[in-house]
Amino acid sequence: MKIAYDAKRYYHNRTGLGNYSRTLVGNMRERHGDVEAVLYDSKSLERTFRLGRKAKGEGCDLFHGLSNELPRDVVRAGVPSVVTMHDVAWRTFPDMYKPWDRLMYDWKYGWAAKNATHVVCISEATKREVMRYYDVPEERISVIYQPVQPLFYTPMDDAEADHIIKDVLGSLPAYALTVGSINSRKNLLGMVKALEQIPEGMRPLLLVVGDGREYRRKVEEYVESRGLRRWFRVESGIHDGRVLQALYTRALCMMYPSFCEGFGLPVVEASLQCCPVIASNVSSLPEAAGSDAMLVNPESAEEIANALDTMLGDSGERTRRGKAGHDYCMARYQPSVLTDQMYELYERIVEKQG
Repeated sequence: MKIAYDAKRYYHNRTGLGNYSRTLVGNMRERHGDVEAVLYDSKSLERTFRLGRKAKGEGCDLFHGLSNELPRDVVRAGVPSVVTMHDVAWRTFPDMYKPWDRLMYDWKYGWAAKNATHVVCISEATKREVMRYYDVPEERISVIYQPVQPLFYTPMDDAEADHIIKDVLGSLPAYALTVGSINSRKNLLGMVKALEQIPEGMRPLLLVVGDGREYRRKVEEYVESRGLRRWFRVESGIHDGRVLQALYTRALCMMYPSFCEGFGLPVVEASLQCCPVIASNVSSLPEAAGSDAMLVNPESAEEIANALDTMLGDSGERTRRGKAGHDYCMARYQPSVLTDQMYELYERIVEKQG
Protein backbone atom coordinates (compact mmCIF):
# COMPACT_ATOMS: atom_id res chain seq x y z
CA MET A 1 0.00 0.00 0.00
CA LYS A 2 1.11 3.50 -0.80
CA ILE A 3 0.00 5.84 1.99
CA ALA A 4 0.16 9.62 1.72
CA TYR A 5 0.76 11.43 5.00
CA ASP A 6 0.35 15.10 5.77
CA ALA A 7 3.80 15.50 7.34
CA LYS A 8 3.78 19.12 8.49
CA ARG A 9 3.97 18.14 12.16
CA TYR A 10 6.24 15.19 11.37
CA TYR A 11 8.94 17.65 10.28
CA HIS A 12 8.20 20.83 12.21
CA ASN A 13 6.66 19.97 15.60
CA ARG A 14 8.86 18.71 18.43
CA THR A 15 6.10 17.90 20.93
CA GLY A 16 2.83 15.92 20.95
CA LEU A 17 1.57 16.09 17.36
CA GLY A 18 5.06 15.73 15.95
CA ASN A 19 5.84 12.76 18.19
CA TYR A 20 2.56 11.12 17.19
CA SER A 21 3.38 11.54 13.49
CA ARG A 22 6.97 10.34 13.70
CA THR A 23 6.18 7.40 15.95
CA LEU A 24 3.22 6.17 13.91
CA VAL A 25 5.04 6.41 10.56
CA GLY A 26 8.24 4.92 12.00
CA ASN A 27 6.39 1.99 13.55
CA MET A 28 4.46 1.39 10.33
CA ARG A 29 7.63 1.30 8.24
CA GLU A 30 9.34 -1.03 10.69
CA ARG A 31 6.46 -3.45 11.13
CA HIS A 32 4.79 -3.47 7.72
CA GLY A 33 7.29 -3.51 4.88
CA ASP A 34 4.59 -3.38 2.21
CA VAL A 35 3.66 0.18 3.27
CA GLU A 36 5.26 2.90 1.21
CA ALA A 37 4.97 6.13 3.20
CA VAL A 38 4.82 9.32 1.13
CA LEU A 39 5.47 12.30 3.40
CA TYR A 40 4.10 15.62 2.16
CA ASP A 41 5.67 18.72 3.70
CA SER A 42 3.78 21.26 1.64
CA LYS A 43 3.19 24.98 1.89
CA SER A 44 -0.11 26.14 3.33
CA LEU A 45 -2.03 26.68 0.10
CA GLU A 46 -1.08 23.34 -1.46
CA ARG A 47 -1.53 21.55 1.86
CA THR A 48 -5.08 22.85 2.22
CA PHE A 49 -6.36 22.74 -1.36
CA ARG A 50 -4.20 20.53 -3.62
CA LEU A 51 -2.68 17.59 -1.77
CA GLY A 52 -5.58 15.28 -2.59
CA ARG A 53 -4.97 15.59 -6.32
CA LYS A 54 -1.22 15.33 -5.81
CA ALA A 55 -1.64 12.08 -3.85
CA LYS A 56 -3.98 10.75 -6.56
CA GLY A 57 -1.54 11.65 -9.30
CA GLU A 58 1.29 9.87 -7.50
CA GLY A 59 -0.71 6.67 -7.14
CA CYS A 60 -1.39 6.78 -3.40
CA ASP A 61 -3.99 4.31 -2.16
CA LEU A 62 -5.01 6.35 0.88
CA PHE A 63 -4.41 9.76 2.47
CA HIS A 64 -3.88 9.99 6.25
CA GLY A 65 -4.18 13.40 7.89
CA LEU A 66 -2.18 12.92 11.08
CA SER A 67 -3.29 16.04 12.94
CA ASN A 68 -7.00 16.80 12.67
CA GLU A 69 -7.15 17.93 9.05
CA LEU A 70 -7.32 16.82 5.44
CA PRO A 71 -6.82 18.63 2.14
CA ARG A 72 -10.11 20.06 0.90
CA ASP A 73 -9.79 18.36 -2.49
CA VAL A 74 -9.28 14.82 -1.16
CA VAL A 75 -12.92 13.82 -1.74
CA ARG A 76 -13.07 15.21 -5.30
CA ALA A 77 -9.77 13.53 -6.07
CA GLY A 78 -11.30 10.17 -5.18
CA VAL A 79 -8.63 9.24 -2.62
CA PRO A 80 -9.97 7.43 0.46
CA SER A 81 -8.91 9.16 3.64
CA VAL A 82 -8.27 8.73 7.33
CA VAL A 83 -8.00 11.66 9.74
CA THR A 84 -6.66 11.37 13.27
CA MET A 85 -8.61 13.61 15.64
CA HIS A 86 -6.54 14.32 18.73
CA ASP A 87 -9.10 16.46 20.53
CA VAL A 88 -11.72 19.12 19.93
CA ALA A 89 -10.48 21.42 22.69
CA TRP A 90 -11.59 24.56 20.81
CA ARG A 91 -15.12 23.26 21.45
CA THR A 92 -14.69 21.70 24.91
CA PHE A 93 -12.44 24.45 26.31
CA PRO A 94 -13.31 27.50 24.18
CA ASP A 95 -12.02 30.12 26.63
CA MET A 96 -8.46 29.21 25.65
CA TYR A 97 -9.04 30.15 21.98
CA LYS A 98 -9.76 33.39 20.18
CA PRO A 99 -13.10 33.50 18.31
CA TRP A 100 -11.38 33.59 14.91
CA ASP A 101 -9.27 30.54 15.81
CA ARG A 102 -12.36 28.59 16.87
CA LEU A 103 -14.05 29.39 13.56
CA MET A 104 -10.94 28.36 11.62
CA TYR A 105 -10.60 25.08 13.51
CA ASP A 106 -14.25 24.26 12.87
CA TRP A 107 -13.75 25.04 9.18
CA LYS A 108 -10.64 22.88 8.87
CA TYR A 109 -10.92 20.18 11.51
CA GLY A 110 -14.70 19.88 11.61
CA TRP A 111 -14.77 19.52 7.83
CA ALA A 112 -12.13 16.76 8.01
CA ALA A 113 -14.09 14.82 10.63
CA LYS A 114 -17.30 15.05 8.59
CA ASN A 115 -15.73 14.22 5.22
CA ALA A 116 -13.02 11.64 5.97
CA THR A 117 -13.69 8.10 4.85
CA HIS A 118 -12.84 7.11 8.43
CA VAL A 119 -11.95 8.96 11.62
CA VAL A 120 -9.35 7.72 14.09
CA CYS A 121 -9.71 9.08 17.62
CA ILE A 122 -6.89 8.71 20.12
CA SER A 123 -9.23 8.03 23.04
CA GLU A 124 -12.81 7.10 23.79
CA ALA A 125 -13.24 10.59 25.25
CA THR A 126 -12.24 12.21 21.96
CA LYS A 127 -14.54 9.82 20.10
CA ARG A 128 -17.51 10.96 22.20
CA GLU A 129 -16.68 14.60 21.53
CA VAL A 130 -16.28 14.12 17.78
CA MET A 131 -19.65 12.38 17.66
CA ARG A 132 -21.23 15.10 19.78
CA TYR A 133 -19.89 18.19 18.04
CA TYR A 134 -19.65 17.00 14.42
CA ASP A 135 -22.38 14.35 14.18
CA VAL A 136 -19.98 11.70 12.90
CA PRO A 137 -21.68 8.28 13.11
CA GLU A 138 -20.04 5.80 15.45
CA GLU A 139 -19.49 3.22 12.70
CA ARG A 140 -17.18 5.67 10.92
CA ILE A 141 -14.90 6.09 13.95
CA SER A 142 -12.20 3.83 15.39
CA VAL A 143 -10.33 4.42 18.65
CA ILE A 144 -6.64 3.66 18.15
CA TYR A 145 -4.54 4.91 21.02
CA GLN A 146 -1.59 7.19 20.52
CA PRO A 147 1.72 5.34 20.24
CA VAL A 148 4.48 6.35 22.64
CA GLN A 149 8.05 6.90 21.48
CA PRO A 150 9.87 3.53 21.58
CA LEU A 151 12.50 4.62 24.10
CA PHE A 152 9.91 4.90 26.88
CA TYR A 153 9.20 1.16 26.80
CA THR A 154 12.71 0.32 28.07
CA PRO A 155 13.14 1.49 31.67
CA MET A 156 16.16 3.62 32.58
CA ASP A 157 18.05 2.72 35.75
CA ASP A 158 18.34 5.26 38.53
CA ALA A 159 22.09 5.79 38.18
CA GLU A 160 21.82 6.69 34.49
CA ALA A 161 18.86 8.95 35.19
CA ASP A 162 20.77 10.76 37.94
CA HIS A 163 23.75 11.27 35.62
CA ILE A 164 21.60 12.69 32.81
CA ILE A 165 19.69 15.02 35.13
CA LYS A 166 22.83 16.35 36.79
CA ASP A 167 24.49 16.89 33.42
CA VAL A 168 21.54 18.86 32.03
CA LEU A 169 19.91 20.54 35.04
CA GLY A 170 22.41 20.27 37.86
CA SER A 171 21.46 18.99 41.30
CA LEU A 172 17.73 18.82 41.95
CA PRO A 173 15.92 18.46 45.27
CA ALA A 174 13.04 15.99 45.50
CA TYR A 175 10.50 17.06 42.87
CA ALA A 176 7.03 16.51 41.51
CA LEU A 177 6.97 16.74 37.74
CA THR A 178 4.51 18.11 35.22
CA VAL A 179 5.05 18.06 31.45
CA GLY A 180 3.21 19.94 28.72
CA SER A 181 2.34 23.34 27.31
CA ILE A 182 1.73 25.99 29.95
CA ASN A 183 -1.83 27.06 29.22
CA SER A 184 -5.03 27.36 31.19
CA ARG A 185 -6.30 23.95 30.08
CA LYS A 186 -3.33 22.21 31.76
CA ASN A 187 -4.18 23.76 35.15
CA LEU A 188 -0.69 24.68 36.33
CA LEU A 189 -2.13 27.32 38.64
CA GLY A 190 -4.20 24.62 40.33
CA MET A 191 -1.01 22.61 40.91
CA VAL A 192 0.75 25.63 42.41
CA LYS A 193 -2.17 26.28 44.74
CA ALA A 194 -2.06 22.64 45.79
CA LEU A 195 1.69 22.86 46.38
CA GLU A 196 1.08 25.88 48.61
CA GLN A 197 -1.07 23.72 50.91
CA ILE A 198 1.79 21.28 51.59
CA PRO A 199 3.75 22.20 54.77
CA GLU A 200 7.10 23.79 53.93
CA GLY A 201 9.08 20.99 55.52
CA MET A 202 7.49 18.42 53.18
CA ARG A 203 6.99 20.61 50.11
CA PRO A 204 8.79 19.33 46.99
CA LEU A 205 9.96 21.33 44.03
CA LEU A 206 7.31 21.56 41.30
CA LEU A 207 9.36 21.04 38.14
CA VAL A 208 7.56 22.16 34.97
CA VAL A 209 8.79 20.97 31.58
CA GLY A 210 7.06 23.15 29.00
CA ASP A 211 6.50 26.72 27.94
CA GLY A 212 3.77 29.28 27.49
CA ARG A 213 3.02 32.99 27.35
CA GLU A 214 0.13 34.82 28.99
CA TYR A 215 -0.92 31.98 31.27
CA ARG A 216 2.69 31.29 32.26
CA ARG A 217 3.04 34.94 33.29
CA LYS A 218 -0.13 34.64 35.36
CA VAL A 219 1.24 31.58 37.18
CA GLU A 220 4.66 33.18 37.70
CA GLU A 221 3.00 36.27 39.20
CA TYR A 222 1.08 34.07 41.63
CA VAL A 223 4.26 32.19 42.58
CA GLU A 224 6.07 35.47 43.33
CA SER A 225 3.15 36.95 45.25
CA ARG A 226 2.89 33.91 47.51
CA GLY A 227 6.60 33.45 48.17
CA LEU A 228 6.79 30.09 46.39
CA ARG A 229 9.74 30.73 44.09
CA ARG A 230 12.10 28.26 45.76
CA TRP A 231 9.60 25.44 45.12
CA PHE A 232 8.85 26.27 41.49
CA ARG A 233 11.03 25.82 38.41
CA VAL A 234 10.24 25.94 34.69
CA GLU A 235 12.44 24.24 32.10
CA SER A 236 11.28 25.25 28.63
CA GLY A 237 14.16 23.92 26.53
CA ILE A 238 13.93 20.16 27.12
CA HIS A 239 13.11 18.30 23.92
CA ASP A 240 15.41 15.28 24.27
CA GLY A 241 13.39 12.15 25.04
CA ARG A 242 16.20 10.66 27.14
CA VAL A 243 16.27 13.70 29.42
CA LEU A 244 12.51 13.51 29.80
CA GLN A 245 12.73 9.79 30.55
CA ALA A 246 15.32 10.48 33.24
CA LEU A 247 13.06 13.10 34.83
CA TYR A 248 10.09 10.71 34.88
CA THR A 249 12.30 8.00 36.39
CA ARG A 250 13.42 10.09 39.35
CA ALA A 251 10.26 12.13 40.01
CA LEU A 252 8.31 11.59 43.21
CA CYS A 253 5.20 11.69 41.06
CA MET A 254 3.78 13.04 37.82
CA MET A 255 1.08 15.72 38.17
CA TYR A 256 -1.45 16.12 35.36
CA PRO A 257 -4.74 17.53 36.71
CA SER A 258 -5.74 18.94 33.32
CA PHE A 259 -9.25 20.17 32.60
CA CYS A 260 -9.39 18.61 29.14
CA GLU A 261 -7.18 16.22 27.15
CA GLY A 262 -7.51 14.31 23.92
CA PHE A 263 -5.32 11.60 25.38
CA GLY A 264 -2.70 12.67 27.96
CA LEU A 265 0.52 11.32 26.47
CA PRO A 266 2.83 12.46 29.34
CA VAL A 267 0.73 10.37 31.73
CA VAL A 268 1.53 7.24 29.73
CA GLU A 269 5.20 8.17 29.29
CA ALA A 270 5.53 8.67 33.05
CA SER A 271 3.64 5.47 33.90
CA LEU A 272 5.92 3.43 31.67
CA GLN A 273 8.81 4.58 33.91
CA CYS A 274 6.91 3.40 37.04
CA CYS A 275 6.33 7.02 38.01
CA PRO A 276 3.08 7.30 40.03
CA VAL A 277 0.52 9.69 38.57
CA ILE A 278 -1.88 12.31 39.91
CA ALA A 279 -4.36 13.08 37.12
CA SER A 280 -7.78 14.63 36.80
CA ASN A 281 -10.91 12.50 36.90
CA VAL A 282 -12.37 14.03 33.72
CA SER A 283 -11.94 13.84 29.94
CA SER A 284 -9.58 11.12 28.69
CA LEU A 285 -7.28 11.01 31.71
CA PRO A 286 -8.89 8.15 33.68
CA GLU A 287 -8.69 6.17 30.44
CA ALA A 288 -5.02 7.05 29.88
CA ALA A 289 -3.82 6.61 33.45
CA GLY A 290 -5.85 3.66 34.70
CA SER A 291 -7.52 3.05 38.04
CA ASP A 292 -4.32 3.00 40.11
CA ALA A 293 -3.52 6.62 39.36
CA MET A 294 -4.73 9.14 41.93
CA LEU A 295 -7.66 10.75 40.13
CA VAL A 296 -8.76 14.16 41.38
CA ASN A 297 -11.22 16.93 40.62
CA PRO A 298 -9.14 19.48 38.66
CA GLU A 299 -11.30 22.28 40.05
CA SER A 300 -10.21 21.47 43.60
CA ALA A 301 -6.72 22.53 44.72
CA GLU A 302 -7.51 20.79 48.01
CA GLU A 303 -8.05 17.41 46.29
CA ILE A 304 -4.85 17.84 44.31
CA ALA A 305 -2.99 18.76 47.52
CA ASN A 306 -4.39 15.72 49.36
CA ALA A 307 -3.23 13.42 46.56
CA LEU A 308 0.20 15.02 46.55
CA ASP A 309 0.39 14.71 50.35
CA THR A 310 -0.37 10.98 50.08
CA MET A 311 2.37 10.53 47.48
CA LEU A 312 4.91 12.44 49.58
CA GLY A 313 4.15 10.66 52.81
CA ASP A 314 4.00 7.01 51.72
CA SER A 315 6.85 5.59 49.67
CA GLY A 316 5.18 2.19 49.59
CA GLU A 317 2.07 3.69 48.03
CA ARG A 318 4.19 5.50 45.45
CA THR A 319 5.89 2.24 44.53
CA ARG A 320 2.64 0.29 44.35
CA ARG A 321 0.86 2.84 42.20
CA GLY A 322 3.91 3.31 39.97
CA LYS A 323 4.20 -0.42 39.29
CA ALA A 324 0.46 -0.80 38.68
CA GLY A 325 0.46 2.15 36.28
CA HIS A 326 3.42 0.66 34.41
CA ASP A 327 1.70 -2.69 34.00
CA TYR A 328 -1.54 -1.06 32.86
CA CYS A 329 0.18 1.03 30.19
CA MET A 330 2.41 -1.78 28.99
CA ALA A 331 -0.66 -3.92 28.38
CA ARG A 332 -2.84 -1.19 26.87
CA TYR A 333 -0.40 0.78 24.71
CA GLN A 334 1.82 -1.81 23.07
CA PRO A 335 3.28 -0.25 19.88
CA SER A 336 2.97 -3.46 17.85
CA VAL A 337 -0.74 -3.77 18.66
CA LEU A 338 -1.50 -0.11 17.92
CA THR A 339 0.46 -0.22 14.64
CA ASP A 340 -1.33 -3.38 13.54
CA GLN A 341 -4.69 -1.81 14.33
CA MET A 342 -3.89 1.14 12.07
CA TYR A 343 -2.56 -1.13 9.30
CA GLU A 344 -5.70 -3.28 9.42
CA LEU A 345 -7.83 -0.15 9.15
CA TYR A 346 -5.84 0.97 6.09
CA GLU A 347 -6.36 -2.47 4.51
CA ARG A 348 -10.11 -2.46 5.11
CA ILE A 349 -10.56 0.99 3.62
CA VAL A 350 -8.41 0.34 0.56
CA GLU A 351 -10.06 -3.04 -0.12
CA LYS A 352 -13.52 -1.52 0.23
CA GLN A 353 -12.69 1.33 -2.13
CA GLY A 354 -11.07 -1.04 -4.62
